Amino acid sequence: MYEQLGLENQNCFRFYTISRLIIRQYQPILLKHGLTYPQYLVLMVLWEKDRQPVNDIAKRLYLETNTVTPLLKRMEALKIVTRRKDKNDGRVVVVSLTEKGKYLTSHAISLQDRLQEPTRKSQSSALSNTTPSFRNLRKSTLMAKQQPSYSNISKAKRLSKVSEKV
Repeated sequence: MYEQLGLENQNCFRFYTISRLIIRQYQPILLKHGLTYPQYLVLMVLWEKDRQPVNDIAKRLYLETNTVTPLLKRMEALKIVTRRKDKNDGRVVVVSLTEKGKYLTSHAISLQDRLQEPTRKSQSSALSNTTPSFRNLRKSTLMAKQQPSYSNISKAKRLSKVSEKV
């Protein structure tokens, strides 16, 4: 009756499944270095450009700062990054790589080589053809004015709870 609502018919579920499977491939290697996949993403942002404000890292990863901050605190405890208030604006926290964080770059390169080798052999043309499509889809989704941010959703939920009480 509601075939279009079937899980297997949902693009969002397909992307979710693919994402989970890819992340699962990274996990054993990252765990050897005491890292989670989100922490690895933060490192990649900092390897591109060191010394970035928390807000810039969050934007780059399409996350809210309140999601990134706990990741950064754990990474600081692991001595992978440092967090310091900006000298010019005390409200801004700047994140920098430590020597340990920089050292992990060489491991990341070998990680990428190991993870991409099976892909190259089995699905290289299929994946390389989809990469531009994925980029365009992400860009168009992010540019859509109808898309609420997570913070707007949270505000809407809080407001609805308040209105329920009234």
